Amino acid sequence: MGFFDRFKKENRVSMKSAAGSNTQHMIVQENETYFSWSGKLYRSDIIRAAVRPKVRAIGKAVGKHIRRTAGDLKVNPDPYMRFLLEEPNPLMSGQQFQEKMALQLELNNNAYAFIERDENGLPYAIYPVIATTVEYLKSKTGAPFLRFTLKGGKLVTFAYSDIIHLRKDYNENEIFGDPAAPALTQLMEVVTTIDQGIVKAIKNSTIVKWLLMFNQTLRPEDLKKQAEQFTKDYLNIDSDSGGAAATDAKFTAKQVEHGEIIVNDKLMTSTVKRVYAAFNTNDDIVHSSYTEDQWVSYYEAAVEPDIVQFSNEYTRKLFNRRERGYGNSIMFESSNLAFASLATKMAFVFDGVDRGIINTNEGRDVLGYAPIEGGETYVRRLDMGEVNQNTDNNE
Repeated sequence: MGFFDRFKKENRVSMKSAAGSNTQHMIVQENETYFSWSGKLYRSDIIRAAVRPKVRAIGKAVGKHIRRTAGDLKVNPDPYMRFLLEEPNPLMSGQQFQEKMALQLELNNNAYAFIERDENGLPYAIYPVIATTVEYLKSKTGAPFLRFTLKGGKLVTFAYSDIIHLRKDYNENEIFGDPAAPALTQLMEVVTTIDQGIVKAIKNSTIVKWLLMFNQTLRPEDLKKQAEQFTKDYLNIDSDSGGAAATDAKFTAKQVEHGEIIVNDKLMTSTVKRVYAAFNTNDDIVHSSYTEDQWVSYYEAAVEPDIVQFSNEYTRKLFNRRERGYGNSIMFESSNLAFASLATKMAFVFDGVDRGIINTNEGRDVLGYAPIEGGETYVRRLDMGEVNQNTDNNE
C-alpha cells in the first residue's frame, strides 16, 4: 500500500468536520485548476543540465529551527523539529527532499508537500506530492483545500494548511504559479527538430549505398539473395576482394551518392542559450566553469530567492500563529562561499572569527573541516568591544 492510499478515509473525516454533516455538499469547487507539464520535459538533457546546478545548491541548504525571544536566541531547541528537518520522511534525507521539491518547482513552477501531524497537531513527517492535476477547493466555511490527482489516477484531498506550496512566476492565477510549459514549448520543439534531423540524416546516409540493376526479371527472393551476396563479397570489412568489385552482364552496380550532414550550430547554440535563460542560468554555470563572481551573481539571482521561499513556507505551515508569536521560525542556511576561492574563504573566516560574527567551528565548516571540541564559543579581538560599552578616552 502506498503512502497516500491510507488518507482516503481520513480526508473525508477532516472535510466533513470543516463543511458540516452533509457530506454531499461538504465542498464547493472553485474555478482554479493547475495541470502539470508532462514528464517529457525532464527527458531533455538540456533541461536537466539547466536545472541541476540550482537543484543541487538548494539541496545543500541546511534547515534550522530558530527561536528568538527577548534577549535570547536558540538554535534547534526542540528535538522533534530538528529530526523533521534532517529526515522529513522515512524514505528521504533533508537534502534529498529539498532537491526533489526544487526540481518540481523548476519544472512545473509549483511544488507540493504534505505535512503529516500527530494527535497533538505536531508535524512528524513531510512527503512530497507528485500530481498530474491539482484543484483548489473550498469548504462551506471557506477553508481552502487542494485536491491532487496522482499519477495512478487516485484522488487525495488535503487542507491547504497542511500543504507546503512553493510557487514561481506567481502572476495570473490566484493560487498557482504560472506553468512553464507555454514559454518552453516552442524552444523544445526547435531543439527536438534539430536532434531528430541529425538522427534521420545519419540513418538515411547509411540505408542504401549501392543499387544493383539486373538485366532480367527475378523473383523477390532471388533479388534479396543476390543483394546479400554482393554485400557479403564486396562491402564486408573482412572481405578478401581488397575493395574491388567485378560484375558480369546479369546486373549493373551503381553507387548511390549522399549529401553531407549539415548541422546549423549557430541555430542550435542560440536555442540552447534561450532555454538556459528561461531557467536563469548560462553555459558557465551548467559546465561548472564559472568564476567566483559569476557564481555569486547566479546564487543571488536564482538560488537565494527560492531558499528564502523555503524558509517562509516552512515557517508558515509548521508553526501556527501562536508559535510564531513566540519567535519560532525555520531558516535554511546556504552559503555561496562554498564556491569561493580559498583566499576568499580564508579572509572571511579570519575576519568573521576575530569580530565574533562566526565561531571557530563555523569557520572550519566553511573551509571543509570537521568541528572541534570547544569550537562553539564566540571570541572577539581584545581591541574590539561593544558599541555601548562605557570606557574612558585612555581605554
